[in-house]
Amino acid sequence: MSRNLRTSKEGITFAPQKQYLNKMKYYSTNKQTPVVDLQTAVVKGLAADKGLFMPENICPLPASFFDNIENLSFHEIACEVASAFFGEDIEKEILVSIVKETLNFDTPVVPVSNSIYALELFHGPTLAFKDVGARFMARLLGYFIRKQGLTDVNVLVATSGDTGSAVANGFLGVEGIHVYVLYPKGKVSAIQECQFTTLGQNITALEIDGTFDDCQALVKSAFMDGELNGRMKLTSANSINVARFLPQSFYYFHAYAQLKRIEKKSQLVFCVPSGNFGNLTAGLIAQQMGLPVKRFIAANNKNDIFLQYLLTGFYKPQPSIQTLANAMDVGDPSNFVRILDLYHHNHEIITQIISGFSCDDEAIRNTVKSCYESTGYILDPHGACGYLALLEKLQPNETGVFLETAHPAKFKDTIDAILQQSIEIPAKLQTFMRGTKQSLELGKDFDGFKWFLLGEI
Repeated sequence: MSRNLRTSKEGITFAPQKQYLNKMKYYSTNKQTPVVDLQTAVVKGLAADKGLFMPENICPLPASFFDNIENLSFHEIACEVASAFFGEDIEKEILVSIVKETLNFDTPVVPVSNSIYALELFHGPTLAFKDVGARFMARLLGYFIRKQGLTDVNVLVATSGDTGSAVANGFLGVEGIHVYVLYPKGKVSAIQECQFTTLGQNITALEIDGTFDDCQALVKSAFMDGELNGRMKLTSANSINVARFLPQSFYYFHAYAQLKRIEKKSQLVFCVPSGNFGNLTAGLIAQQMGLPVKRFIAANNKNDIFLQYLLTGFYKPQPSIQTLANAMDVGDPSNFVRILDLYHHNHEIITQIISGFSCDDEAIRNTVKSCYESTGYILDPHGACGYLALLEKLQPNETGVFLETAHPAKFKDTIDAILQQSIEIPAKLQTFMRGTKQSLELGKDFDGFKWFLLGEI
């Protein structure tokens, strides 16, 4: 359990505590290293004991915030939430500026069918939910780098699809930072690939002959290599970085505000298409900050490691399986340890709060087709997993919100084949598609990756 909560027979309740504690500290999920400040957690990315950083205290937001949330803008909501995490570490005007620059787009809640709504997270510059976390992290990391007087900082990021484009575009042209995007060869959509392989400048795309899990393993191994860290300043922009996943809580609060305006806020269920589980973890933290969420559903594709944990109590990573919902093709999700830590490894409590669901490619195809025919709404493959989970698991009187994590045009070939028509490509994506691919091919062995990086110095 979080250190701010106590358990009861009914589940989780908030323990009284002071609002907005001074100088938030971050601890490792492995608990073998001292706590650090925000700047260290963001710049290092991964703890020295290989654990992930977590906020030492999760501050419940005041009741007055939720009483008036429907009257606040997305920017105002995000500033309030951001202050609870970062307010004692960053000057107020700088934090407000970072939030404003991050959220120059909306995340609307759109009705799809009956009591089911889509939280559309694809209105940012790369048309994926990761624009929020990536843009926030780029600006926060840039602030700390300038504050420390650092130069030549190297950001390593593994991607199964949308993370690479969001991070690459978030950091594009940022002085003093070079980004290396590692992605599995042949396992991301063509449109996703062009969003981070055509940029050049301070972005290097590395096409790894392996799976996403291999890419993620290379990044983690790099942080643990003494020689590499002695010669290069390394950090991560995956959801293992607290500055990437915590800001994703912003749009859960914004969704609640929108539903409150239309009197649909009660019995709220969020269904989260889940791969590396950073998005779900952000939602769970939002709940612990006081967001009135009844429960969560983690929607998997055939990579259903988390569902098996919920059913059995045992976590058994597996090699990832390639599916139509490629951003969820993760066989060993990094943020699983954060979920365990959040609830002190209590399987019973975790299953009270989160239920699981999985579907195969045939179910994804059928769901995209039937949803379009019955409602006119076009799902992407990941959103289809979330929508189908709500169709099957939503209870009477509940309001279900699934996260539509990417624009369906990013999977144009797949969606066109399912719907037997050509869907429109937004202008933002067309701009990326006109670029020239610039990528380097590498194997999945760490030595080859390490010596490539050292050769870049």
